[in-house]
Amino acid sequence: MDHRARTLLQAKWIVGHADGRHTLVHRGEIVFENGVVIFVGHGFPGEVARRIDYGNALISPGFIDLDALSDLDTTVFSYDNHPDWQKGRTWPQSYMDRGPYEMYSPDELAFQKRHAFSRLIRNGITTAMPIASLYYREWGETYAEFVDAAHAAADLGLRIYLGPAYRTGNPVVDDDGAISLYFDEPRGLAGLADAVRFCRDFEGRAGGRIRTMLAPDRIETCTAELLRQTAAAGRDLGVPVRLHCNQGRFERDTVRRLHGKTSVEWLDSLGFLTPNTLLPHGTYVSPSRNMDEPGNDLLTLLERGAVVVHCPLVAARHGDALASFANHKAMGLRMALGTDTAPPDMILNMQVGMMISRVLDRTISNLRSEDYFDAATLGGADALGRPDLGRLAPGARADITVFDLGNPDLGQIIDPIQTLMLTGSGRDVRSVFVDGRAVMEDRAIPGVDFTADSARAQAQFEGLMAKYPERTIGHPPVREIFSSAYPIVEAPNS
Repeated sequence: MDHRARTLLQAKWIVGHADGRHTLVHRGEIVFENGVVIFVGHGFPGEVARRIDYGNALISPGFIDLDALSDLDTTVFSYDNHPDWQKGRTWPQSYMDRGPYEMYSPDELAFQKRHAFSRLIRNGITTAMPIASLYYREWGETYAEFVDAAHAAADLGLRIYLGPAYRTGNPVVDDDGAISLYFDEPRGLAGLADAVRFCRDFEGRAGGRIRTMLAPDRIETCTAELLRQTAAAGRDLGVPVRLHCNQGRFERDTVRRLHGKTSVEWLDSLGFLTPNTLLPHGTYVSPSRNMDEPGNDLLTLLERGAVVVHCPLVAARHGDALASFANHKAMGLRMALGTDTAPPDMILNMQVGMMISRVLDRTISNLRSEDYFDAATLGGADALGRPDLGRLAPGARADITVFDLGNPDLGQIIDPIQTLMLTGSGRDVRSVFVDGRAVMEDRAIPGVDFTADSARAQAQFEGLMAKYPERTIGHPPVREIFSSAYPIVEAPNS
């Protein structure tokens, strides 16, 4: 059936939207046609071409992921294998001297993005802003690979904001373990030029589902000129600009050493901070101006209208946390969510984030389930300047995620949102619609063989691991870089 035809979905619960906030419609209906929601409520009076009753389910706006993994996650290497500089997460001088090179072929890069995009859909994410590691790249991402990414997203039906990451610098570790930064500004500016070209060529493709962005990689790997030109290009193009910053001790110390400012102060001095600026992760926001008065950097972000993209799971895995989500919300900071790791499970991210915020604040009374759910939907839409996303109301795009509430493992349903925050997971996503098109039904995505793709991803991942000694200080064998939880016992003569 034509996905543009008028369609009615019904379920035990629907997340509607009225008077500026989400509502819960009990045993309701949602109707859309031509990719747009036209009705949410009870007793739709018109004719429909298609009707689907999901029964014991929650129909929700799709999640908006502004730091969405688009590769095979290499951050998992450092979960139990550290320090990073000894485990291939920082290039040694010997590797720089021989010349960095691409560790994936163009076909492998294209596959991993398509595979990652399908996993986003499987987790109920309907709008994504991809992120990938540059550790295994020659330098930055390329125009050509993002052409492939655009084709993959269009084929899968994902709504996406694309742009190749670029940088002017890279950390390097010498034989004594000292880490410095190597800069090649012309190379970074050439990467920016390619990113601008991509924006001009691909903005609005696939019926508007493909949009573009500018993505300088990490603040400590960017020169002032790269950031100034990026900010100017973002204003000229009218696209979001995302920069990873305020996310670690090395960044904090490096920016202060090189520029005499905190990360936020430096960005503000360059005119970089605007309402179109998206900043993952915000876990190392330093006090500014007066070191005895914490929080001034947050006030600067508030004044400039920049968005903090909170990625709870990946931060917690590395011993970091936003301090705290409830505090940021109370200040009025613009907040959105990202997953930034595998699995790209937004529900798990919300669960981890909510627990950590309550632990840090030593209270359960200043944060509720809907606060995180709002950030995963309305917050992302606000960050993108898209009032037609993140909600289910007449005039909004029909980006819809259906959660199965009949899974006995969920336990007893208290309230559908609270239940997701307590016992749900991305595996409870049953069906997904983007612009009214069913991009996943009963966990099947047209043209995607998850069993075959998972096997290919594992083989590609192991191939990458095998190359790690080449770009690890001292070039130790793989088993010394990636430790095993317990001693491995092999079969005799194996």
